[in-house]
Amino acid sequence: MGFMIGRLGQTLIVLLVAALVSFMLFRYVGDPVNNMVGQAASLADREAMRTQLGLNDPVAVQFARFVGDVLRGDLGMSYRFGQPISDLLLQRLPATLELSLVSILLAAGLGVPLGVWTALHPRSRSAKLLMLASLAGVALPTFLIGIVLILVFSVWLGWLPSFGRGEVVSFGAWTTGLLTASGLKALVLPSVTLGLFQMTLVMRLVRAEMQEVLRSDFIRFARARGLKRATVNYDHGLRNTLVPVITIVGLQFGNVFAFSVIVETVFQWPGLGLLVIQAIQFADVPLLAAYIVLVALCFAIINLIVDILYAVIDPRVGAAQLARGGPA
Repeated sequence: MGFMIGRLGQTLIVLLVAALVSFMLFRYVGDPVNNMVGQAASLADREAMRTQLGLNDPVAVQFARFVGDVLRGDLGMSYRFGQPISDLLLQRLPATLELSLVSILLAAGLGVPLGVWTALHPRSRSAKLLMLASLAGVALPTFLIGIVLILVFSVWLGWLPSFGRGEVVSFGAWTTGLLTASGLKALVLPSVTLGLFQMTLVMRLVRAEMQEVLRSDFIRFARARGLKRATVNYDHGLRNTLVPVITIVGLQFGNVFAFSVIVETVFQWPGLGLLVIQAIQFADVPLLAAYIVLVALCFAIINLIVDILYAVIDPRVGAAQLARGGPA
């Protein structure tokens, strides 16, 4: 319980810092009055608008009001779209979250078993080919991978769509393309593009960690006791390998969620990344500030989940966390 309270306290501090950064961006980058009343407005009209928006209040009062509005879900109005920012984020969030989840599941679902295979059979031809292919996955830029996939599977073969999200099904405010054939087809190319780098990273990490664990003394002792090879490799070796892997997978999910801008632009995926590009093009500062808060919240939740999974996979790590009140 003490560990959880400590982690929640750290999460709140991170969110407050993110809110402060967003507030400074909102207050000092550009003038919201110019964006709302236009250049033809008189000085009296501008001053009246500043008073109405509370921009003449002390900075501390403005920040407290900003935090209170965020806690109530009021993120302000978008200059570009003229809509409440919370509505815009809720409209685009399902697409980005769906793409991020599928990409990271693809990366972990393929990267972990391939990394284990290459660690257990380091001299086999298949392991060498996999490691060679992983170099290409790490070296090639994401936008180039996306363009090549579009060229092959959309232009030449015509199997998959090259843009958009396809047909979606609505459940209230939430939308998903996982329940339609066109939605699933539209998800293939962007999720593979986004997950390929993550998969190669996970595979190489699992391979390196697994080989290090298999050389440790407790593995030699387990073999000397006559335990089955599968028990030694998976119950002992893989279990101890997963602790650093969970950290990387969790952080990479945050990166995928926050920085899927390139992939969403290449495939015209209607998610948060494409929304941010449009906000940057039109200097939509309130929308960018709200996006920073949302990304900080995402990373804070992911880090909290990773710390909890530590204790589940390795009780020794959990004991150390409880003793210190933080990550081991």
